[in-house]
Amino acid sequence: MFHNQHPHNKSIMMSVLGKPNAGKSTLINYLLGFDLSIVSHKPQTTRNSFHCAFTVDDRTEIVLVDSPGVHKSSQELNLRMIGQAQAASEGADLNLIMIDASEPNCVQSLKELVKCFEGELGRSWLIFNKTDRLDGQNNWEELFEQCRAVAPFLEKSFALSAKTGESVHELIGAICDAAPEGPHLYPAGDVSNKNMRFFVTEYIREQAFRVLEEELPYELAVTIDEFTESKKPDAPILAKISATILVNRPSQRAIVVGRKGSVIKEIGMKARKKIEALMGGQVHLNLHVKVSSKWFKNNFILEELGLPRVRNSHRVWRKQL
Repeated sequence: MFHNQHPHNKSIMMSVLGKPNAGKSTLINYLLGFDLSIVSHKPQTTRNSFHCAFTVDDRTEIVLVDSPGVHKSSQELNLRMIGQAQAASEGADLNLIMIDASEPNCVQSLKELVKCFEGELGRSWLIFNKTDRLDGQNNWEELFEQCRAVAPFLEKSFALSAKTGESVHELIGAICDAAPEGPHLYPAGDVSNKNMRFFVTEYIREQAFRVLEEELPYELAVTIDEFTESKKPDAPILAKISATILVNRPSQRAIVVGRKGSVIKEIGMKARKKIEALMGGQVHLNLHVKVSSKWFKNNFILEELGLPRVRNSHRVWRKQL
């Protein structure tokens, strides 16, 4: 894996942490140059931690670990998502802690986030995001010192807008300077440690959130039933995919399907376009909707979604619904 690399290559792994809707996935997509991590206005859209890798000047590899929004919750699904965020910081060279700079009290928001990690965060940088929402000048140095009073492990801060890209170049420069010499983890051009099946489920779920908007609550998940890739590189159809959208109640199934199947058809069409853009060719996508009562408490389903038990997990059903 590490053969034939330049002897002065540099590589750094950074976890991206924050509360829901802090802009973590938006920043990652901006740095990658394309939409790999899904984004929606719904909080806690990201459920699984995963690597996103890119290189700067062919020498410095930056591996960002996207993670779910950190928040206090006693729900089993949320407990496992918080566990994903906590795991994201383990093994990282550096944590990027993002907070919404447009919030009335950034310091309190940071204090709540840090409390979720129970003092186990190490070397970290603070990012004040969403500066495009602010009017006038802000004293970032003074605000950073207030933040350091609740999180003394913070080394430095950056004020930027992940949406517009304002001042993001300053962050990239600092990351490159901090990166130690070492072989690249993704030298073959791969951008993630997750496979295509994972991103297919993510893109379907993203489009479901966008099409349904406020009509459907958070109780929605996607599983893959069939994923068959063509063995011929020049085949007109690269893959045949069948997936199931899980909902909690029959009334939710009716919403997702829509009148004469209009809603699920729109979800499938928009998801297929994103999948084809990622795979680089045509795919067949077939979607189904299934009622799985309280799937978010079903251990079998949660593990299938890549969310294993955590230290404070509740007793949950193992039976597959």
